[in-house]
This record gives sequence, C-alpha cells and structure tokens, in this order.
Amino acid sequence: MKKNFGIIGSPIEHSLSPLLHNYWFKKYNIDATYSIIEAEENDLPNIIKKIKDKSLSGINVTLPYKQKIINNIDKIINDAEITGSVNTLLQDEDGFIVGENTDVFGLQAAYLKEMDTDLNKKTLIIGAGGVAPSVILALQKSGIKNISIINRTKEKCLFLKKKFNYLNILTWKELQFEVSNYDIIINATSLGLKNGQDFDFDFSQCKNDATYIDTIYNPLKTKTFRFLEKKGIKVFNGLDMFIYQGQKSFYLWNKINPEIDDGLMDLLLSKLKC
Repeated sequence: MKKNFGIIGSPIEHSLSPLLHNYWFKKYNIDATYSIIEAEENDLPNIIKKIKDKSLSGINVTLPYKQKIINNIDKIINDAEITGSVNTLLQDEDGFIVGENTDVFGLQAAYLKEMDTDLNKKTLIIGAGGVAPSVILALQKSGIKNISIINRTKEKCLFLKKKFNYLNILTWKELQFEVSNYDIIINATSLGLKNGQDFDFDFSQCKNDATYIDTIYNPLKTKTFRFLEKKGIKVFNGLDMFIYQGQKSFYLWNKINPEIDDGLMDLLLSKLKC
C-alpha cells in the first residue's frame, strides 16, 4: 500500500521537504509520496487522526506548530522531550503517535562538528521560537554553554530559560550593538525568509572573526548572509541543517539512512536559484 507523508507549517510554500523526500523515495524504490499539507492550528487534531488511521504514515512539523503539536500527540521522546519542540511525527509499534526532534541532529551534523568549537566561545541565538530550543541543545551537546538569547518578546526567552537555566537573556532593542560581543551568531528567526521581513540593520558591528549561521535556506543567501560574506565573515546557510534533519526523519520512517548524493544537491540548488 502506498504511504503518504507530508509537512505542516505556516508559511509552508517555500519548503523543499517534498523535493528531498520524494527524491529519496524514488532512489530507494519506496512506494510513497510526500507533499505540503496546508493546515491551521485547529486542523492539528484531524491530522493526528490521519496518522492513527494510517492515511498518513508520518509528517514533519515546522513553524509555528513545533510546540503546539505536542498537546495533540501521545508522547515525545529523546531530543523532543528535552527541547519541548517536535519536527517529526510517526506511529510506533503500539499505535502511539510519537513526536521526535531531528533538528538537533541537523544542526550538529551540518555545522558544529565542522567548526573549531572553542568551548569558551560566546554564542548569541537570535529568536526564541520553534527551532531555538533545538539550537540550544545542539550547542549544549557540543559543549558550548556560554549562550545568550534575544527575542522581540522577552517572555519566550524566559520560557526557554526554565529549560536551559544557563541562558543569558538580552533585550531586543540592543541587538544591533550586542552582536559585537559574540563569536558565534545564529539566526533562529524567520527574518530573511523569501518574500518575508528582514532585519532592519546591517550587522556591521559583528566581530571580523565571528561565525554566522542562518537557519534559513530559502533564499540560500539572505540579505544578512550576503552582507557578512562580503565582509569576510565565515557564514553558513540553513541548507545543510535542512538536509540532515530530513535524513534523520527519513530514517525514522523507513529505517533506511539515505545518501546525500550529487544528484540531490543539484536538484535542491536548482530550485533555490529560481
């Protein structure tokens, strides 16, 4: 029987998850399809029912539902339990709908293992929403604990501090100047997303030897990415993180660890250049 997978979120039209997973389904001769699932918050219980009745075999979850989905499922495990953030749903052998988090693995595999991670480096996370707790846990697993966080609404930062009590909370209006104090800066907001809003300053205060990681992959180079790249700062976009988190989701659903080959990279890059 053909399996159906998908992704929910809002906005969601920019997602390349269908391209990624459908490429792997074809490569491994799996009779399955993956599509974008338009969903409002009140649709979440019905989507979970579809996984229970096997109309859906599993889904990915992106903003703004990574936390909101938890109240609709049976249990969360591993990194999802620690972060309180879910991006992958599946049904276990007992019929329970399980929430997992593959974003933590995605961030570690894409960037942190490659970086010269001086454990004393000061890290600033911009944004306290869906992917932020995964970023914090990935940094923690890499041994980095000198972490500050900044968000437009301070309440979200305070919520995260309950989970990660070592966080230092900054005030949003100081962001333009605070970036000068950090060795690693991670944009965990949607600012810079294709057809969306962007930062209202140019990050000119960044250290010359800083590293900037953008969790956005569409566009490949946001305005901030381009500015810092031109300045000679080490920059990473969100594409590798996206691919690695998808790789782990694919494994959880299919028990196959899919290859990240040249054909896949060419396909993704061709869509992102459109």
